[in-house]
Amino acid sequence: MKKLWRVLTLTATGLFVLAFCGCESQQNMNTASTNRNMAMPEATPDRAAIESELTRIENDWPRIIKERDSAAVQRIEADDVMLVYPDGSLGSKQRDITDIGSGALSADSWEVSEIRVNVLDNNSAVVSLRNVVTNDKYKMADGRTQNTSGQFRSVDTFTRRNGLWQLVGSATVQIPGAPPPAAKASPTGSPAAKATPVMKASPAMKSSPAMKAATPAKTP
Repeated sequence: MKKLWRVLTLTATGLFVLAFCGCESQQNMNTASTNRNMAMPEATPDRAAIESELTRIENDWPRIIKERDSAAVQRIEADDVMLVYPDGSLGSKQRDITDIGSGALSADSWEVSEIRVNVLDNNSAVVSLRNVVTNDKYKMADGRTQNTSGQFRSVDTFTRRNGLWQLVGSATVQIPGAPPPAAKASPTGSPAAKATPVMKASPAMKSSPAMKAATPAKTP
């Protein structure tokens, strides 16, 4: 009887030890899992680098237009980009690609000033800028030409996806009361490729991403 009692006691003690160790092991595993799932603090954005890259993108539009570099538009604009023109209508990436590739847009110069880059975090930023477009023309499908010159203010929203900065939103308004820009001759006789904005015209003009200008008066 004593031997049986001793066996039962040892068995109960062993089961208690196993249960205690199991609970502690499970608790340690849960703690480790919780630590792994804790969000790591995001690194401080390199504001200078982001500002430099987005300014470079904005300033590359004269080359893109002159060289009809539709591949650059494909790269810079996100597939889901939202474009709002001065007349309130919406544009699209495909229209921009088509207009750039066809060479439908030409101008003496684009100038940009008052660029401000608001870095939100490592992967998003908003750019505002003032645009001056001189002697800009857009050739429509029926052969007629529209003049889209003027002064405008734009707000562009960028996000970084897979390491690449892309335009995901853009809106432009014409500056009320601003005098029309005077024509400036280029020293080389070609269109002056000064810093340009992303100036997308009204869908009625079917203009490129370099022309977020207001809908101009039609010319014969």
